[in-house]
Amino acid sequence: MGKNIDWQNLGFSYIKTDLRYRSHWKDGAWDDGVLTEDNCVHISEGSTALHYGQECFEGLKAYRQRDGSVALFRPDQNAARMQASCERLLMPTIPTEKFIDACVQVVRANLDYLPPYGSGGALYLRPYVIGVGDNLGVRTAPEFLFSVFCVPVGAYFKGGLTPANFIVSRYDRAAPHGTGAAKVGGNYAASLLPGHLAKERGFADAIYLDPETHTKIEEVGAANFFAITRDGRFVTPQSPSILPSITKYSLLHLAKERLGLEVEEGDVYIDRLDEYQEAGACGTAAVITPIGGIQNGDDFHVFYSETEVGPVTRRLYDELVGIQYGDVGAPEGWLVKVE
Repeated sequence: MGKNIDWQNLGFSYIKTDLRYRSHWKDGAWDDGVLTEDNCVHISEGSTALHYGQECFEGLKAYRQRDGSVALFRPDQNAARMQASCERLLMPTIPTEKFIDACVQVVRANLDYLPPYGSGGALYLRPYVIGVGDNLGVRTAPEFLFSVFCVPVGAYFKGGLTPANFIVSRYDRAAPHGTGAAKVGGNYAASLLPGHLAKERGFADAIYLDPETHTKIEEVGAANFFAITRDGRFVTPQSPSILPSITKYSLLHLAKERLGLEVEEGDVYIDRLDEYQEAGACGTAAVITPIGGIQNGDDFHVFYSETEVGPVTRRLYDELVGIQYGDVGAPEGWLVKVE
């Protein structure tokens, strides 16, 4: 470890690392891409990313495993999701092989920033595609930039896995039949105000209901929602407005194949929360955030506990994190070794 980093006190904030990957699309093709020390992007003032929101991004992690090796967690799934986001915004897609190769190059070039096994940290990768080039009208860009940079991040929960409380927002995260299923910046821009208002009231973040009927849970802040029913089923919302979380689909697989639970993607009605004994939010950053309670209007519903983590949530968390750090055997294809 050549960098003077306090691994035990890393948060989730920007740290400039040594090298990042850049590839340029012009005249119908991506170039081979290069690694660069420059962490600033120089683009035309007319770039569609600046004016019309033509951009998308991803988030994934590389882990130092128990045996000393380094592995990316399911990068093919991030590649597929980025391809879907690009298609939704009329941007050229990144081939899966190119996407994974870019991620591997960035991890290898920044190994000194990879938190050691046992620290609870990981190397977070942020791939993105933006529309660039001289432009003025509302149209797809003449050129595009694909880049991947990385930042060391610490354990999300400093004091161990801890439940958090959330409040139902009266704002919508995305429009019906809009871009909710794509990982585009506009969805996050729309969430800044409701998230701020939730935190002002002492909650961890906002919960968004389906934009058409406002009767069903869709997302929790920037994460997907799941719950465990009183008869032990793993349930997660299904909607064309939900971002398809790779963590969520990993948990669906593990709940069924490793824990033997019945799993279901379906409707989670906000007025029927008493059907669930546990609940959580899942995503790349925290893996799982247990949900203690949800404030909906004047009603505050507590699931398992506001202070203790439910047993099924705990088992799912331990199984998934164990796979990521090499403590538990991974399903075939889930880990891509970097070195």
